[in-house]
Amino acid sequence: MVVPTEVDEATSDMKELDLLIVGAGFGGIYAVHRARQMGLKVRAYEKGTGVGGTWYYNRYPGARCDVDSVDYSYAFSDELQQEWNWSEKFSPQAEILEYTEHVVDRFGLGSDIQLNTAITKLDYDEERNRWDVETNHGETISARWVLLAAGLLTVPKPPPFPGLESFGGEWFQTSRWPKEPVDFKGKRVAVVGTGSSAIQAIPVIAEEAAQLTVFQRTPNFSIPARNRPLGETEMAEFKATYPERRRQAWGSGGGLPSANSFASALDLSEEEFEAEMERRWEIGGLTFLYTFRDFRTNLESNERIAEFIRAKIAEEVDDPAVAEMLTPRGYPFGAKRPCFDTDYWATFNRDNVDLVDVNATPIEAITETGLRTSEREFEFDIIVFAIGFDAYTGAILDIDIHGRDGRSLAEHWSEGARIYLGASVSGFPNLFVIAGPGRPVNAGLMHHEHSVDWLMGLMEHARRNDVAEVEATAEAEEEWSRRIEKAAMGTVYPKVKSWYWGTNIEGKPHKFLVLLEGFDVYQELTRQIAEEGYPGFTLVPECAAVV
Repeated sequence: MVVPTEVDEATSDMKELDLLIVGAGFGGIYAVHRARQMGLKVRAYEKGTGVGGTWYYNRYPGARCDVDSVDYSYAFSDELQQEWNWSEKFSPQAEILEYTEHVVDRFGLGSDIQLNTAITKLDYDEERNRWDVETNHGETISARWVLLAAGLLTVPKPPPFPGLESFGGEWFQTSRWPKEPVDFKGKRVAVVGTGSSAIQAIPVIAEEAAQLTVFQRTPNFSIPARNRPLGETEMAEFKATYPERRRQAWGSGGGLPSANSFASALDLSEEEFEAEMERRWEIGGLTFLYTFRDFRTNLESNERIAEFIRAKIAEEVDDPAVAEMLTPRGYPFGAKRPCFDTDYWATFNRDNVDLVDVNATPIEAITETGLRTSEREFEFDIIVFAIGFDAYTGAILDIDIHGRDGRSLAEHWSEGARIYLGASVSGFPNLFVIAGPGRPVNAGLMHHEHSVDWLMGLMEHARRNDVAEVEATAEAEEEWSRRIEKAAMGTVYPKVKSWYWGTNIEGKPHKFLVLLEGFDVYQELTRQIAEEGYPGFTLVPECAAVV
């Protein structure tokens, strides 16, 4: 496999680029491929020692995708679709990572991806209409265009508990899991958090640990994934139907093949509702999530679905007190990221698993031997923190970015991210973003491909028309922010604090970060914008930029 693993001295003298890409996850990898097709001098810089982005870092026990494997894959190459075989319905982290490495190798992209290299600074030179770039290795690069593909879930929230440095055991974060296996055998283990990563990791850790104690702040809704192996016959059927699956995905609001859903849970009688819910619960995964189209906009319909899930928790957890602690109340289903699990609720029936409610007894400190709450001290050999990410903006603001007149992006976003179409920021010419704030939610890999293709089209338009600078107008940026807020206000999302609002990070502005109008609506809008000559952008000709 031809995948570079560190700074290559033979290529580190490449100082002038047409396009510099930050990140080599799914979006960055595809951007390298498309830039090459356009004949651009391109290079992607990845701070990890391997490609894969989120899937490079999140290798915790039980880590796997919650979108069907056959859909969580690139659509741009039919040959790629036909030659790759997924082993499970929901692919595990290691297989997804192997897939990204295969794509890099198959299309010969490795020579234009530099690993183990973080972009630390971006400064826009208004006289030259170029970005001056610095890396953590002291390299300096000049690029006409910069594409930030750093990922929406790549910057972990640091553990906020005092005393962590004194802990005498081992501690880990699910979002920065080591490559070497962690041995839980015979160990007393704590897992702090019950979000998506924890819900996947807890059942796996419980099978190995002598004792597992889960510290929960907010109970989560979770749906059984019903993961299973994919045989050769089933995989062949998927390959034969890929054109139709992709057609449905491109035309859907979520960027995935459409489920046969009902308009509302309120349209069914009690018997019909229970029968349909039971059927979809047994199928699991996204099939259950998309049963009713109004679950994010109709609170009464949403509550009917939520009550069904709460009843399932009561059925599956033997101890009524533990079941009640695990039952999400006080916020709608889907207002926080819905989770998909394998035996999560049943894990709390094990004799070696305990649950602690940190709302009732908050964690006060990490100690030399474990963890102290307001009620008692616990002794642990290993502590696992599964406490989330600085989502959407964290990876972008980790870079010191200065645009026109030396204004920093951190200052520009001091009251929340403002970014036209989720792609361009006023005052930061020739700088684009994919998989960041302001984009449609839940669009999967289709969103990455669409974003890259659309932005490459914008760059090609600039090249054909001798445009030196492309930049969102302040008016378009502000209007896009209002559009995002308006779409969010008509949904269940404002009913709870979540990383969609940035409320999980201390000091982060509380502003809704994603567009809820749907991937299909976004595609049509961006298509019209391209056809109309890119309204909402300032396109400065070469001659005007020189003057």
